[in-house]
Amino acid sequence: MAEEQADQPGKIETRLQVSAGGVAFRRGPAGLEVALVRVPPNSRWQLPKGLVDEEEAPEATAVREVQEEAGVETELLAAIETIEYWYIGHNRGRRVRFHKFVHFFLLAYRAGDVANHDHEVEEARWVEISQAIELLAFKSEKKVVEKAQDMIATLDQ
Repeated sequence: MAEEQADQPGKIETRLQVSAGGVAFRRGPAGLEVALVRVPPNSRWQLPKGLVDEEEAPEATAVREVQEEAGVETELLAAIETIEYWYIGHNRGRRVRFHKFVHFFLLAYRAGDVANHDHEVEEARWVEISQAIELLAFKSEKKVVEKAQDMIATLDQ
């Protein structure tokens, strides 16, 4: 799904990339908690997310990726936000400019243990929501969790 192909020598190819993930939350010993994952190579704390498979809805991807990366089963409640950004990476050994969209959803914890995360994740843990906002590596994800916090507050009313 290339947005534009590199026709000229030295011009970098641009590709569209779509991911989905979620703010999985529960009421825990510390109050309102969200599931965060720490991933290599930079050991940054982030929300669980991953690429949308062909013919898979972003909602299904979010639930699947949270289960794989954070080890927990969730129920999809609502869309939170879609963030958009650009980055340079590699695809099949070639340098590529990616135009990325990440769909984030609010997910209620149902079952499972963060210790059961997959091998791509260094650590998954439940973190009190205000501490999670501080720990998150990306400003855009901090804003997503802040929006999720507001959405959860309306559920409690």
